[in-house]
Amino acid sequence: MSRSAVNSSTTRRSLLLGAAGALGAGVAGTLGLPGSAFATGGAAAAAGTVYIASDSTAQTYSSGYYPQAGWGQKLSSYFTSAVTVANRAIGGRSSRSFIEQGRLAAIHAVIRPGDYLFVQFGHNDATVGNAERYTPPADYKEYLRRDYIRATRALGATPVVVTPVSRRSYDASTGKFNVSFPAYVDAAKAVAREENAALVDLSAASRSYLDRTGVEASKGIFLWLDAGQYPNFPGGVQDNTHFQERGAVEMARLVSRSVAGLGLPLSGEVVPTAAR
Repeated sequence: MSRSAVNSSTTRRSLLLGAAGALGAGVAGTLGLPGSAFATGGAAAAAGTVYIASDSTAQTYSSGYYPQAGWGQKLSSYFTSAVTVANRAIGGRSSRSFIEQGRLAAIHAVIRPGDYLFVQFGHNDATVGNAERYTPPADYKEYLRRDYIRATRALGATPVVVTPVSRRSYDASTGKFNVSFPAYVDAAKAVAREENAALVDLSAASRSYLDRTGVEASKGIFLWLDAGQYPNFPGGVQDNTHFQERGAVEMARLVSRSVAGLGLPLSGEVVPTAAR
């Protein structure tokens, strides 16, 4: 999308963001938005809430999917009890469709000064064959800039750009893991730099972790399960994108460890176990 094309869609997306008041009531029920988090006061309110806008790699899964898990559902374990994590990640969404479906507007309806918005997309943006999801890297960059960074700052909250987490993709000749979605990783890093936004380079951190883990052992990070191993996956599964619980825990640890070094007020709320 050119800048002119982006500008031509501003009105439509502004209307989506402007609809936040209505969505606050209607979507709050379906997404579980914690609209009363600040009304009660206390330490959690003072520390703020971390909202997560992302896809299936970060989303929270019900017990019917165990052991599948997303890093967002494990993130709170690496912060003190003063921090509330509101995971709004949902599978199948790209940076664009998350906006078009009103999900970002729903977050902006309840986010408050002192809160944080962690944004990680790229996996679904890269699905060229899916018109609902596909978002070219240049468009993705502008959505991050305009809708996730600038619009969040306008509400007094702090955006944190998270590069897309690595898939189980590796060079068979070296055993080293590849950069997943490199054009989107580069775009995320560039817009964070241009907008002076906080950056968690989960792409690099997860790839480094996987290199240390090794190709074969990495199956225990991703959703590789034998037939009969878990009732929810009776036939087994070989999934190189999504995580089982151990992987989600490790990715959440990497995110929090990066946050600890960002120099944000939130950085002081990361628990020591994140550094291990």
